[in-house]
Amino acid sequence: MSPYLAEFIGTMILIVLGDGVVAGVLLKQSKSENAGWVVIVMGWGLAVTFAIYAVGSYSGAHINPAVTLALAFNGSFPWADVPAYCLAQLLGAFVGATIVWLHYLPHWKITEDKSTKLAIFCTTPAIRSTIPNFISEFIGTMVLIMGLLFIGANSFAEGLNPLVVGALITVIGFSLGGTTGFAINPARDLGPRLAHFILPIAGKGSSDWSYSWIPVIGPLAGSIAGALLYQLLVS
Repeated sequence: MSPYLAEFIGTMILIVLGDGVVAGVLLKQSKSENAGWVVIVMGWGLAVTFAIYAVGSYSGAHINPAVTLALAFNGSFPWADVPAYCLAQLLGAFVGATIVWLHYLPHWKITEDKSTKLAIFCTTPAIRSTIPNFISEFIGTMVLIMGLLFIGANSFAEGLNPLVVGALITVIGFSLGGTTGFAINPARDLGPRLAHFILPIAGKGSSDWSYSWIPVIGPLAGSIAGALLYQLLVS
């Protein structure tokens, strides 16, 4: 499998399982309706775990442009491959969100709240405030990158690494995710937001493009800061 196809598939799996758990919790008459934030965060952690298991041996399972950028900045990934990896991740996220829409097709019409439908596809802040929202995404992604780089410096039993990364995502969600929904991944937010904008979702509202730059630029800036801080600490 080509690494670009692997990144597409891995990010698609991430969104099918990640946005899927959000849909199950938020959409009306789902059997998991109102299961809560704990279920959502654990679902995202497991989504990352299984996406890595699926494609890690083919592409390294970045499944996140912020990770790709940080590894390139750190000198462990070629800059020439960054655009294709990021495009594959974005397309995979779009397709994954489309699959979630199809899977829950009867539930969109009976779910009246437009903001609830948007929250299934992309992140929205608990308190809308530009600078604090940006800082939250910046810090969350910085912690993610530092965590991934520290994890990579350790030896684990064969096959354990994806579980450790999934645990990292879970603890970031529990500790830092309550402010903005912890996108910490530009493709995870932008790809499904585009799907929300394009798909004929019953009763949908705005795709909230005025906020959309924060879960893109915040994680990209945070990824560079995380890579720099890691280099500073280990040098």
